[in-house]
Amino acid sequence: MEKIQAASFKSVFMERSMQGLFALCAFGCVLAVGMICVFLFANAIPTMAEIGFVDFIFGDLWEPNAEIFGLAPMIIGSLYVTALAIAFGVPCGVLSAIYLAFFASKKVKIAITPAVELLAGIPSIVYGFFGLIVIVPFLAPILGTSGKGLLAASLLLGIMILPTIVLVSKTSLEAVSETYLEGGLALGASKERVVFFVMLKAAQSGVLASIILGVGRAIGEAMAVIVIAGNQPIFPESISDGVRTLTTNIVLELGYSADLHREALIASSVVLFVFILLINLCFSVLKREKHQ
Repeated sequence: MEKIQAASFKSVFMERSMQGLFALCAFGCVLAVGMICVFLFANAIPTMAEIGFVDFIFGDLWEPNAEIFGLAPMIIGSLYVTALAIAFGVPCGVLSAIYLAFFASKKVKIAITPAVELLAGIPSIVYGFFGLIVIVPFLAPILGTSGKGLLAASLLLGIMILPTIVLVSKTSLEAVSETYLEGGLALGASKERVVFFVMLKAAQSGVLASIILGVGRAIGEAMAVIVIAGNQPIFPESISDGVRTLTTNIVLELGYSADLHREALIASSVVLFVFILLINLCFSVLKREKHQ
């Protein structure tokens, strides 16, 4: 009897200990996010007040030597690059996930899935070299320019977000019960129709999550974009123009910045942070509306 009680006490103790450990880890994650927010906003708000919020966000000129800090060209550049990357990467990624989840044979799935996983592990700078050696020379004669610019950066980012979208969407699609597919087929619908109108809808939460992760990767990428974007702090008027994003602007200038220039770069990271929060909020609202 005493042995049973001791074993029961030990089991309860271990369970409570693990629960406490898990809670501590969760609290640590929240604390880390909170500390990042405090650091960013504590440095950014005084800087924006000194420069002027309107001039900082909507100013069209970035000249650190003259202490003129206008982020509008970089904000527009980030939005353009991210939007084009999503337009390319999301359809390709979701369709690839559907193929791997429902239509590919086992041999094809065994061959393709590790390749997609490998894409997710390739360093950003390697993607940048790929874009410089392959994408830029390919676009140069077509666009009649050097090839570096908005389109090249968007295509490269579209490729970079593919693994995230494919793997997360594939996992979500495979988690949907096969009874939905079998029921649709039993009612006489084609497999393609059941997959697109039933299975995909049932997995929409996971698919949206993959798109959110892809957007975050695209808007936050710096190293690969630096190599092929052209890095010109101007408003792009066409897809062949050079562009500078918020992240590339920070990476390019943070190493030699000082005083107000450095604080302005930190403040621009807050703008990027707010953009990502707004994107996540929009997707959360969209997901909630689809569930209703």
